[in-house]
Amino acid sequence: MAYVDWSIRGPEIANCNCSYGCPCQFNALPTHGDCRAMTAVRIDEGHFGDVDLAGVAFCGMFAWPKAIHEGGGEAFVVISDHATDPQRNALLTILTGQETVPGATIFNVFAPTFAKMHDPIFAKIEFDLDIEKRVGSVRVAGVIDTAIEPIRNPVTGDEHRVQVVLPNGFEYRKAEYASGRTHADGPIALALDKSHSHLSMMHLTTNGAA
Repeated sequence: MAYVDWSIRGPEIANCNCSYGCPCQFNALPTHGDCRAMTAVRIDEGHFGDVDLAGVAFCGMFAWPKAIHEGGGEAFVVISDHATDPQRNALLTILTGQETVPGATIFNVFAPTFAKMHDPIFAKIEFDLDIEKRVGSVRVAGVIDTAIEPIRNPVTGDEHRVQVVLPNGFEYRKAEYASGRTHADGPIALALDKSHSHLSMMHLTTNGAA
């Protein structure tokens, strides 16, 4: 089957309710039995067919009552308010797992686990990230506020650095692990504090992680 050729590349911030490390990254069950999470990406380079996606960002909020693969989840997406209609349509196609080789990307793998997709909104997304320093933030006024900092040694307070490599990952191949705090209002409320965060340079295509 022929798919539309697409690619997105840019920094990613993710924060979920699991303990540092997130068992899901190792095919284990989530820390608290359920999953509540956010992720945001600023697209520095990208396209969907002949639609240029550079300069657009998106932020998603998600909730599953049990482990992700058990389904019953819901999703809510924000896309940059300056995105054109073609860019909006292209991103919504990608984020809902369409025009993708089956199982190749996190969007395609997660799509069947959602029982409800809230209507997307288009708003200003403030995104800032220094992957090396493990410091970043995501803000959408009245919707979500995420802050990322390094994991710290509970005794000394020193920064603790962890990298994880997933050679066959469908989201990233290498990521820095950090500590996240998120407050989100709206269709999917989040109240996360000192919980798992991973930071990566996301590069996904029609065929998977590049």
